[in-house]
Amino acid sequence: MKEKSVLITGCSSGIGQCLAVGLQARGYRVFAGARKPEDVSALAAQGLEAVRLDLDDSASIRQAVQEVLARGNGQLYALINNAGYGQPGAVEDLTRAALRAQFETNVFGALELTNLVLPVLRAQGHGRVITISSLLGLVAFPYRGAYNASKFALEGLMDTLRLELRDSGVHAALIEPGPTETRFRSNALAAYRRHAKTESNAHAANYARMEQRLIKPRGGLFSSHPRAVLKKVIHALESAHPCAHYYVGLPTHFVALLRRVLPGRMMDWAVYKMSRGGAT
Repeated sequence: MKEKSVLITGCSSGIGQCLAVGLQARGYRVFAGARKPEDVSALAAQGLEAVRLDLDDSASIRQAVQEVLARGNGQLYALINNAGYGQPGAVEDLTRAALRAQFETNVFGALELTNLVLPVLRAQGHGRVITISSLLGLVAFPYRGAYNASKFALEGLMDTLRLELRDSGVHAALIEPGPTETRFRSNALAAYRRHAKTESNAHAANYARMEQRLIKPRGGLFSSHPRAVLKKVIHALESAHPCAHYYVGLPTHFVALLRRVLPGRMMDWAVYKMSRGGAT
């Protein structure tokens, strides 16, 4: 594994940090990307090869790729697209700026980074592009419109990419976690207060419940630990025939099953109940 280098985005906490630490312990050479300089320093202090990488900044993306390839003698085994955040809010309250910011990070930045790395992987004749999506890339929950849309878009791009990489030796896979014990809630709360919070409208009562949910430091009963994502990523990295999609956690498996067996109206009812009208 020491000859296999991996670039991971969004390693400051949560899933990304778990992947970086876990894959390094497994023997991979890990380049851990983070947006904030203080997070880059913290990752380096943990013994990781840290790289500053801001997906909202094309210059930062190019610089990070150049740095990783220079350190790795022009070689890279895998890219793991993990960085992202959730922008809560009712669709009718989303501004163009809020939606643009959501897509800049979750979709446009991830795609730009992927497209910079792909020529290297193609030239090698092997490699992996693994993208951390979400349960909300499979089904839409209320008050998650921006995040739903970004994950639906990302899944569409990566499913297409997987087909276009056929016979190249490069494999693309999507990992779809359900609720996970990370800082996702606190980051989503900050995004909500920055872009979508309104004092008086049709959604005020639901917003109040949603804020109470986001304030909680941990997920619910069925939340998974980031190690569950690490397990699926290891399979996607090391299997000769990786899966196209990896479900993580009971909620994702349950929703995927419901999508196959329920008609649209019943699926809407089930999703609404599962999300408690957006309060979950």
